[in-house]
Amino acid sequence: MASGGITIRTARLADAEAIGDITALYADRGFMLKRSPENIIENIRNFLVAEHDRRVIGSCAISFFTLHLAEIRTLAVIDSFKRRGVGSMLVGKAEDVLREEGVTTAFVLTLNPVFFLSLGYREVSKEMFPQKIWRDCINCPKLMACDEIAMIKELGGEMAR
Repeated sequence: MASGGITIRTARLADAEAIGDITALYADRGFMLKRSPENIIENIRNFLVAEHDRRVIGSCAISFFTLHLAEIRTLAVIDSFKRRGVGSMLVGKAEDVLREEGVTTAFVLTLNPVFFLSLGYREVSKEMFPQKIWRDCINCPKLMACDEIAMIKELGGEMAR
């Protein structure tokens, strides 16, 4: 997937450092949890990257929970490429991957619900995702005071892009 010189592709091991740098910026701002280099490397095949002039400018990851439910997470775009559609492109590609795998529902936990509303997501209760809470949130320092908003999107069975 390419648009305006920006390509979205599956991450490669060589992208791990750039993904770590981009996500660390968001973690430092309190928008996401920091991911260790080991965690990124271990999960590299679950990441997508946005690339411009051979430079990684954004990333997101997919986390599967059931055969039909997956999370789109760790969405981050460098500041100089914000508001250019890169985040939408990353989420769109992630949704395509999920559809290919037969996943029918994608969810996100976000501090930016307006962005996801514009992509067709709707707000739901976090309690809909006990798997997420026990697998990931249990180790979060914000567990008892989570400020993220849960949102879902029904993906249907067809490729949209």
